[in-house]
Amino acid sequence: MRTYAGHSSAAASNALYRRNLAKGQTGLSVAFDLPTQTGYDPDHVLARGEVGKVGVPISHIGDMRALFDAIPLVEMNTSMTINATAMWLLAMYQVVAEEQAEAAGEDPTAAVHRLSGTTQNDIIKEYLSRGTYVFPPGPSMRLLTDVVTYTVREIPKWNPTNVCSYHLQEAGATPVQEIAFAMSTAMAVLDAVRESGVVAPEEFGEVVARISFFVNAGVRFVEEMCKMRAFVALWEEITRERYAVADPKQRRFRYGVQVNSLGLTEAQPENNIQRIVLEMLAVTLSKDARARAVQLPAWNEALGLPRPWDQQWSLRIQQVLAYESDLLEYGDLFEGSTVVAAKVAELVDGAKAEMARIAELGGAVAAVESGYLKSALVASHADRRARIERGEDIVVGVNKFETTEPNPLTADLDTAIQSVDPGVEAAAAAAVRRWREQRDADPERRDRAIAALARLRADAASGVNLMAASLECARADVTTGEWAGALREEFGEYRAPTGVSGSVGIAEAGEGLQAVRAQVAELGSALGERLRILVAKPGLDGHSNGAEQIAVRARDAGFEVVYQGIRLTPAQIVAAAVSEDVHLVGISILSGSHMELVPEILAGLRAADAGEIPVVVGGIIPESDGAKLRELGVAAVFTPKDFGLNEIMARFVEIIRSANLTSASRV
Repeated sequence: MRTYAGHSSAAASNALYRRNLAKGQTGLSVAFDLPTQTGYDPDHVLARGEVGKVGVPISHIGDMRALFDAIPLVEMNTSMTINATAMWLLAMYQVVAEEQAEAAGEDPTAAVHRLSGTTQNDIIKEYLSRGTYVFPPGPSMRLLTDVVTYTVREIPKWNPTNVCSYHLQEAGATPVQEIAFAMSTAMAVLDAVRESGVVAPEEFGEVVARISFFVNAGVRFVEEMCKMRAFVALWEEITRERYAVADPKQRRFRYGVQVNSLGLTEAQPENNIQRIVLEMLAVTLSKDARARAVQLPAWNEALGLPRPWDQQWSLRIQQVLAYESDLLEYGDLFEGSTVVAAKVAELVDGAKAEMARIAELGGAVAAVESGYLKSALVASHADRRARIERGEDIVVGVNKFETTEPNPLTADLDTAIQSVDPGVEAAAAAAVRRWREQRDADPERRDRAIAALARLRADAASGVNLMAASLECARADVTTGEWAGALREEFGEYRAPTGVSGSVGIAEAGEGLQAVRAQVAELGSALGERLRILVAKPGLDGHSNGAEQIAVRARDAGFEVVYQGIRLTPAQIVAAAVSEDVHLVGISILSGSHMELVPEILAGLRAADAGEIPVVVGGIIPESDGAKLRELGVAAVFTPKDFGLNEIMARFVEIIRSANLTSASRV
């Protein structure tokens, strides 16, 4: 039983973990901030506004020590949501475990062998959904493979990769796509390990046994329960037939769950509690396909960062099910059900067909590089949005039963969520600079750090396993940014396909979209040019689902759309707005960095004599922040409650018309 937690600083997160453990939480699930996930120190330009926002910043071994202070790692099961930099965080985790063992007078090697937990380390889905990739797919798969082959011998209880279909559903995947894409990813990892030749054939079952999954559970809980049974059946078949694993225990489909956050609503957020309960039932009702670990979101995640009390509420939901209900006392409730068997067979057949398509493209990595997987997800998400807009899919409080009594839980929105102290970023930036300066002031420490980074570069170039060099970097006081920077020099960086292609969108426009198209065409004619908008994601926030859907619908509405993907600086966004001569800039931020980055973009436009270009902002933005942004000159702020894409497009037209009123009237 876990809650996904971490924010502000290592010390603050350590205090939170110790409180949660005291409340009955039985494992840790660590959220890292975006600079840590993408390999930047807190004082890097791209870290601006992102430090400590969606997780804890870990810049070096000193932070890792503070994060787990007084928490004995050999007794803990720790899940770390980390991917591109997973090797680095695992290396620091191991070194801290060794230090704890030495302090207790125990054998550090034996302590490392006892460590249990998981590094998420599923890089494929980062190119498709979360966006915290760093390196190209090839080198990224090498890092992943190195962690697998290292842990199978050195940390045998560790799950070196956690194949994450969770994020695929968040990005729009259907149940069939979720199964197929996840299984194709797992096969890509296992094939790479097998082809490396590092693991003997007789040991390969141990590798398979350490592959775990992280799955999403949506509110259609019968279908979701059948999806889990389909996952179990397919994994059994793949591991037995493709990888010749004889031991049934090694073929077991082991998975943890974070129930769906995509379906959480800002409108009537109290309804999120029953959604969370139904989604939890989907992965606990069927004993033969039951989750090994469950973590639940908080009811107010669509509003902002949950408070400790909100996390406690989610933990108590699990505890009531486990200790008060009788659900766990019986065998599988669905064994022999013809209805369930038929649905499972349908999902398995659909997934196999999709897996065959991916195999024809060359496997999961090739399907990422070609853009097929990303385009498929963007298209599925667009279909889902369209069904909700048409009223075919009901979302209570959003497109049906919208009238509501005043909500006492959100009467004071500023206290209904937790906010991160704005001083956290400055303190972290100063701390990492101080760490580097103090290290480099000591010739012995400085030389060891230089040598460790030189070894890392050399090992990256030579092809040897990079875990040993990463462990030495951790012991040599190297920082996260320095470790990733050395590998960037060898591997380069990568910009993944956006999935926003001409083939994705609404094939047949309904009345609402037709009306918006007419408005776009009319204003474009009045201005004498096609309306152009820039959709941009500043900073390190890689959750691009919303931005992609805005870009696709805007194109369908007749706008010319400029969308360059994720991870842009404010200066790059300003330069694009000016060079493309756009009529509107749309900024998408879900990480909470809006108050730092949006003012920089506004100031940049004014400095470039482009201050007349209206700017709109979308994301998880508290109302008090929205008011401040509008005061600063933002034309409109959109949050999850602004669900209708056609209505948003119509607003864009109004804003552009208002900004160009004088010239339009002259025309």
